[in-house]
Order: sequence, then C-alpha cells, then structure tokens
Amino acid sequence: MKLNEIYRLAVEMAMESDPRGREEVKKTLDKAKKAFEDLKEDEKKEFDQDKLFNPYSDTRILYGDGEREVKVILAGVDIEVGEVLLAERLTEKGRKIDLIMAHHPEGKALAALHDVMAMQEDILHKFGVPINVAQGIMASRISEVQRGLMPLNHNKAVDAARILDLPMMCVHTPADNLVTTFLQNLLVEKQSETLDDIVKLLKEIPEYAEAVKVNAGPFISVGSGKRKAGRVFVDMTGGTGGSEDAYAKLAQSGVGTIVGMHIGEKHRKEAEKNHINVVIAGHLASDSLGMNLFLDHLEKKGVEVVVCSGLVRVKRG
Repeated sequence: MKLNEIYRLAVEMAMESDPRGREEVKKTLDKAKKAFEDLKEDEKKEFDQDKLFNPYSDTRILYGDGEREVKVILAGVDIEVGEVLLAERLTEKGRKIDLIMAHHPEGKALAALHDVMAMQEDILHKFGVPINVAQGIMASRISEVQRGLMPLNHNKAVDAARILDLPMMCVHTPADNLVTTFLQNLLVEKQSETLDDIVKLLKEIPEYAEAVKVNAGPFISVGSGKRKAGRVFVDMTGGTGGSEDAYAKLAQSGVGTIVGMHIGEKHRKEAEKNHINVVIAGHLASDSLGMNLFLDHLEKKGVEVVVCSGLVRVKRG
C-alpha cells in the first residue's frame, strides 16, 4: 500500500465507526469546506487542507511522501525518539521498516489535539445532554487542553524521523472510534446487568485478558460489583478526557455507568457524587484493541506489522 492509501483508510474507518453517526461527521467536513472557500487566496496557504476530507485533527501523516510504498510498519501506542531509532536499527539489521505508526498524536497532530474534542459535544447530546449544555461545559475544557499543549515540544520525534528519512504518521481518533463502537455494540448486545458482568465481559476480550497479566486489567473505579449497570456509555473517543461537569448532566439524562480507558481524580469524584458507576477498562489495552481493529485491515492488504511501545497485537478474522 502507499502511505496515502493507509492514511485515507484510517480516516474512512474512523468516519464509519464514529459514535456521532456519519451524517454528523459530514457536517463537520461541510463546515471546513465552506470555511476554506470563504478565505482570501493568501489566507488559503495557511489552511490545513487535510480538513477537507479528514475531520480528525489528531490523525495525520507527520513526515513522508504519500506516494511511498509501505510493506512493513512499526506500530506503537507512543512513538518517541527511541522508537524512531528502533525502526532505524531494525532496518540496519535487515528488517526494513517503511513506516512508523503512532497511536497517540505527535507533531502537528498533537498541537491540534484540542480541535477534535468538539466531537464530545455531539456524543454527550446523543446520550441525552442538551446540545447547548454540552457545548457550554466543553468550551472551557477544550480551551484548557489547548493551553496545556502550547509549551510542549511537539515535533521532537517527527524531527528524528525526518533526519533518518523514515515516514511517520499517527492514527488517534480512528482507533479510538473503532474501540468505542466495538465495545458499545458488544455491551448493548450482551446486556450486562451488573458492573461485575461488564468487567467479566471485558476480560474475555484478548487485549484486556493480556492486560490482567501485567496488573493493568479492567476494574471498578466507582460503584460495586453487584450494582446494576443501567444505561452504559462507552467514553473512549474525542481526543482526551472531557469536562468533569458532564457527570451531573449524564446522570440527569439516565446514564448509569461509564466505561472508560482511564479517569482523573477530579472526574472520579464527580462521578461518585452524581452516583454514576465507572468501569475502567484500561488505557493501553483499549488503545491496542482500537489499533488492532485497524491493523487487521492493513494486514489483509499485505502489509506486515511489527509492534512496540505497549501495543499488544491480537489478530481477528
């Protein structure tokens, strides 16, 4: 496959599995196209034209010609300078790496991570929070994340890849959308009655079973095993953690349990205060599941995948 084909496939699979639904995603693309058309010619030079087909700011080709052929990928949850050097070392030893693929964003995708968080507004709305309320509680959180990203050295790993002429990309929201929809559909299908039932179901998934072996498996963060789950909200996409103010609104809209990758202490306390159960599935296991659902498609097209940096590879038929 060519690098551009891999990139486009990631975007397409993300849109297909987006919990907002494809129509809402299309609205985002339509707004981007109109914004671009309304710009003056000199302003268009500064516009990120990937936005015209890719609504996920945290997923980009970070370095490399889109026409380059890719036969072997080194994929990991976090790709930093060490993993770039690992790719170079593997190539030196005869296992040529054609592309480094990160899950978590780096470079310009990391600098724009906050842009993708607006999708959380529509997801909250889908779970019963009025859209004006969802936008209100997300506004300050998005601004907070943007300010937090400003001091970071975004391009450190990308610069290393460029110096070594190793193509690099990141696949963040596509993988997060895939794992979110996979788990949401599974939990609806199985209709787990209690929190213990949810944890048991998660542990039957290979990625989470492997996480249990390294003490990073699913656990109940808020609530107890015998509590009824009620309506379950799988909260694993939208850039990064949302606003702690969402828990009160979700409780009012009838959400009983949130299944997430991880949770901060402020968010955990708000969930507890509002009597929302929280099951933590596990961060790296969830990221691995989302990435695996994408990597399976690449392998079917003849691309070989080498994993590193916390990514546990499980193949599905």
